[in-house]
Amino acid sequence: MIDRGRKMAKKKKKDTSKIMEKGKKQGFITQEEILKLFPDAEDRVEELDDLYAKFLAEGVDVFESVTEEEMAEDERATTELAKELEVLATLEDKTLTDPVRMYLKEIGRIPLLTAELEIDLAQGVEKGSRAAKKKLIQSNLRLVVSIAKKYVGRGMSFLDLIQEGNQGLMRAVEKYDWRRGYKFSTYATWWIRQAITRAIADQARTIRIPVHMVETINKLIRTSRKLAQQIGREPTAEEIGKEMELDPDRVREIFKIAQDT
Repeated sequence: MIDRGRKMAKKKKKDTSKIMEKGKKQGFITQEEILKLFPDAEDRVEELDDLYAKFLAEGVDVFESVTEEEMAEDERATTELAKELEVLATLEDKTLTDPVRMYLKEIGRIPLLTAELEIDLAQGVEKGSRAAKKKLIQSNLRLVVSIAKKYVGRGMSFLDLIQEGNQGLMRAVEKYDWRRGYKFSTYATWWIRQAITRAIADQARTIRIPVHMVETINKLIRTSRKLAQQIGREPTAEEIGKEMELDPDRVREIFKIAQDT
């Protein structure tokens, strides 16, 4: 029994080392990858905190888990938003005094980038060009808005969500490596989501919610929205629990934590 425990501990240490090496190599790791190692995360908070501290010390960023389906949805939402903003930009309506609407109108005038120009700008940023950095940021402000829209009603104003997302976008521009082959928007999505979810989690509250719980809350909300679209009504705790393999009471408990934040 003792030998089995030692073997499990050794395997866990090896897995942790592997995930640390992977994080160092690519500069980031997803929370989903971490939680695969810690399926019983809530019972091992101290170990998780130590691991997050190691990632921080090594300069490895931890991103909220994002599926390919969600990435595609973000791109579709950004394309649709671009069309809306094009219309808004042509309106010379003096009643547009609301800061958010004025901001949306302003970014609607900024042209989208081609894949070639995106790489050219990324290379310029690498060489220290401030103009390239500014253009790459401005050309992706729509992406921030399309992602921020999904977090409305979580305790922060839409404008604050956009501002936090913009901070994530700026960090993405600084850290993006065009040689890795993925689109800038794919990379930036992680940073934008991370900045927004951290801001929500860091809002003034009496109980500090651990990072892994923020991930669970976000996954629960996404699952709830997906089911609502499929069945045409708000899903029950039982239906959500079945989809996420959680007890219905646990689903209700997580929803309560989300509402309290």
